[in-house]
Amino acid sequence: MPAAAPRHATGMATLAPDLHVVAGDEDFCRHFGASSAELCGRSVFDLLHPSTSSVLREHFSRLHDGRRTRFTERFLGCHSRGQVFSGKLTGTAIQGRSDRLSAIVVMVKPDDERPEEAPVPTSQKLLSPLEARILEGVATGASTVQMAAKLYLSRQGVEYHVGSMLRKMKAPNRAALVSRAYAAGMLTVGTWPARVRPEFVK
Repeated sequence: MPAAAPRHATGMATLAPDLHVVAGDEDFCRHFGASSAELCGRSVFDLLHPSTSSVLREHFSRLHDGRRTRFTERFLGCHSRGQVFSGKLTGTAIQGRSDRLSAIVVMVKPDDERPEEAPVPTSQKLLSPLEARILEGVATGASTVQMAAKLYLSRQGVEYHVGSMLRKMKAPNRAALVSRAYAAGMLTVGTWPARVRPEFVK
């Protein structure tokens, strides 16, 4: 097996019922840029971007309550170097002898494309003030309906601007759009909600 596995290789970790990392394999640790020792004991939500936390909390809650045994959801992860990446997260409940949840196994598969391999051309980095507001909304996980109401636009208007940014950023979906925006330095890091940096707004 080659020393440098593909970045998009699936990583796997075991979570305790309280969603703290118990163990993670080599690929899982590499995706988040930390050693197994550094990840063990941390909440899985420490590794996820805030925009995807609420959706995943509901999925994990259903596993915990026994309402379902497995889920797969899009997510944004946070690398220790401050990079944000998109991908799919699958959670599977492991039942103990008393039919109570004993652990959750999570599998993380980052998207195949790396933002740094397809940089946004400088001439396309600038956004209109309206596009900047919509990108900030997408980064916080706001729905099309929520952004339309907040910005006094039609749903079609919001989708038009989102589609325009997807083309500009060469992103296949909203999660990848946010990931690429972070990789290009367009969104502030370490603040919530994230804001588009002024130098990227026309």
